[in-house]
Amino acid sequence: MLDRVLGIVLIATAVAVVLREWIGSEMAALVGSAGVVVFLALATPTARRSRQAFVAIGLVLMLAAFALRADWVRIVLKGLEEGAFIATFFIALASLRNPASTSPAIERCGQYLASQPPGKRYLSLTIGGHLFALLLSYGSITLLGGLTESIANREPNVEVREIRNRRMLLAIQRGFCASLLWSPLAFAIAISTSIIPGSSWSGVAGLAIFHAALMTFIGWALDTIYKPKLTASATASIAGARQTQGSWRDLQPLVLLLALLFAAVGTLEILTGLRVIAVVMLIVPLISLGWIAIQVSGGAGPHLGLGGRLTKLAFSEFPSYRSELVLLVMAGVIGAIGGALLKPLTAGHAIDFGIAPPWIILVAMIWIIPLLGQAGMNPILSVSLLAPLLPDPAAMGVSPNVVVLALTAGWSLAGATSPFTATTLLIGRLGHTTALKVGLVWNRSFVLIAGLALSASVAVASIFV
Repeated sequence: MLDRVLGIVLIATAVAVVLREWIGSEMAALVGSAGVVVFLALATPTARRSRQAFVAIGLVLMLAAFALRADWVRIVLKGLEEGAFIATFFIALASLRNPASTSPAIERCGQYLASQPPGKRYLSLTIGGHLFALLLSYGSITLLGGLTESIANREPNVEVREIRNRRMLLAIQRGFCASLLWSPLAFAIAISTSIIPGSSWSGVAGLAIFHAALMTFIGWALDTIYKPKLTASATASIAGARQTQGSWRDLQPLVLLLALLFAAVGTLEILTGLRVIAVVMLIVPLISLGWIAIQVSGGAGPHLGLGGRLTKLAFSEFPSYRSELVLLVMAGVIGAIGGALLKPLTAGHAIDFGIAPPWIILVAMIWIIPLLGQAGMNPILSVSLLAPLLPDPAAMGVSPNVVVLALTAGWSLAGATSPFTATTLLIGRLGHTTALKVGLVWNRSFVLIAGLALSASVAVASIFV
């Protein structure tokens, strides 16, 4: 019963947010905010204590706003609207994950990428992890990571098996983190462009894609240059070649789907003038529904019929994400309300970013976000909290899109290093180690070099763009 109610609340909230974004309805905004309150009231009692702590912090900040600010109603509603937006964006992505995870074509694509020979393996997996992340978000790590782990386990030599598994998992994780730099389906771009006025995905996409290519190249170069030292028995074990499963044609469905998705999103953003997140929140569920209908008509996926598939999606799968949603929603709420409460301190020069050159401020963001990640701060929270404290882009003399580039660069590095993010936790589990070791040992050189490269790029962009 609770799942059904949660499903109804989440869908009603999502519809209200989409209406708010597309037609500017203030009533829809209030409905969306109310939906978040109802969702939190229903989901928090059964959530883990860490999630409940986030809700408690949010309530304390709301009380602080009531006590300290005359415009507390506006501040609290802004926080709830941010939470409703995050919930809707998550639900939109989850709807796409459903048909993608049950698609035989997507599974064949994953098998082909995971079974590549050593000379091509890293690049194929990091590109594959990048592309799968666009569809499945964190599910890409679970899907490809599970495939690579099963392939690595066929290796009888323990030393080779662990090294091979580690290198494949890092390729997948780094591909995922690179997607955060530019993908309109990633929270990094969606939240950063929503917080920084005047920014847009179409405006940031060119340099953001360059950043993703730069990060991909750095990861591949490090994997190629630094080969692990093997014992004689391990060297003999890898002498035999492994046969690749499938062919490059297995990539076609994934590439065509992504081309359709991004063409639709980019075209509608330009034609409507709406934020890319508004377009994504409408287009992605429509594509998901069409994909599910095609699967049902073709006999692929679970044999539940169209009504059964949609019922399961709405009343079983969406509510199953309640724990993640409580965390993500409250990160947005806390960041929005906390940023509004801290803003007067900035104006009073208790925190004054304005005395530094713009490029130093932006480069600092690239490093502060992953550092806060080490203390357990979700990038949604740190970006939502810090971005409102930054000087206005016009006052700094930089493009708003360059500010977004800095925020997404820091977000991406946090995804590779923070032991509290889903990426490092999943990679640690699949790699039979801790998330702390994944972030600070396995990815140490990669993050330092990628961070320096991204910092240089953002600094140059802040001067010339």
